Amino acid sequence: MKYDVIAYCWNDALAGFTREDAQRLTHVNLAFGLIKDGLLDLHLLKYLHLLPKLREWNPEMKIVLSVGGWGADGFSDMAMTEEGRRNFAKSCLDAVEKYDLDGIDIDWEYPCNDAAGASQRCIADTQMDKVAEIVDYVQLMTYDMVDGTRAGHHAALGATKGDKSGLNTRDTVEAYHRAGVPYEKIIIGAAFYGRHFEVTSFENHGLLQPSGGGLPGPAYGEITPEYLRENNFQIYWDADAEANYLCNGRTLVSYESPKAVRLKCKYVKEKKLLGIMYWEHGNDPTRELLGAIADEIQ
Repeated sequence: MKYDVIAYCWNDALAGFTREDAQRLTHVNLAFGLIKDGLLDLHLLKYLHLLPKLREWNPEMKIVLSVGGWGADGFSDMAMTEEGRRNFAKSCLDAVEKYDLDGIDIDWEYPCNDAAGASQRCIADTQMDKVAEIVDYVQLMTYDMVDGTRAGHHAALGATKGDKSGLNTRDTVEAYHRAGVPYEKIIIGAAFYGRHFEVTSFENHGLLQPSGGGLPGPAYGEITPEYLRENNFQIYWDADAEANYLCNGRTLVSYESPKAVRLKCKYVKEKKLLGIMYWEHGNDPTRELLGAIADEIQ
C-alpha cells in the first residue's frame, strides 16, 4: 500500500524547497490562501511561480492550496448562504485552473468553536460522516493537543500515564472513526515544532503539572545541542505517550523526535490509515524528521 506524506509549506519555506523534498512527498499544501469579501485571496503566497519547478522534480506529487489557518476570518460569512458557498467555490476553481493545482484543502479553524481540531468539541460541531463522503481525505491535527491547565505532550501518539483527556493521536483517530470517517481516509499529523510550558513542580519530570496551555516553540531545528546545554535541559522519553520531551525543572518542552514520528508512521501502517502530514516544512531545515518519515512510511 502507498501512503500519503503531506507537507504543509509556509510561503517562505517554499523558496527553500528541494528536489529531494519533492521526491519524498506525495502532496505539498501551500499555506495559506485566505477569504476576503467571500472569495479566495492569494496575497500571502509569493512563490507560486516556483510550482512548475516542483512539478518537474516530482510529476506525481500533488500540489494543494490550503485555505484558512489559525486566525483566518471569513469562513462563517462565506458559508452562510448557498450563493456565498458557490461564489467561493468558483474562486477556488479559478485558482486551481490558473496555477494548475491538484486540489483545495479547507483549513477552517474551527467551525462553531475555538477548540483544538482533535478535540471532541470539534467532532460534536461538525457532521464528519457527511464530510467524509465528499472529501478525498481528512487530515487530523494531532498536535496542539493540550488541555490548557497542565504541562504535557501536545502531539503524543498515546496517552501519558494519568492523563484521561483523550487528547492523543490514538484516541483522536478512534473518535473520528466513530463519527463516521473511514480509517482509510484518515491522515494524522506530526508537529515539526514544540510547545513550552512553565511548571512550578518537577514532580513526574514536569508532566501533568499545573501550567498554562503552552506557547509555541521552539521549532525542531532550534533544538540543538547548544540549545539543550544553554537551557540545562534533559531529554526524556515517555513510553506510554510514545513521545519525547525536555525539562529543566522550570520549563517543559513537548516536541516530536525522529523516534516519535517513526512510531506514528508505524501506527499509520498498523491501522491502515491513509498517511501522515506535518506542520511545518521550514521547521526541519536538516530534514531529519522528514527523512525519518520517508524511511519508515515505505
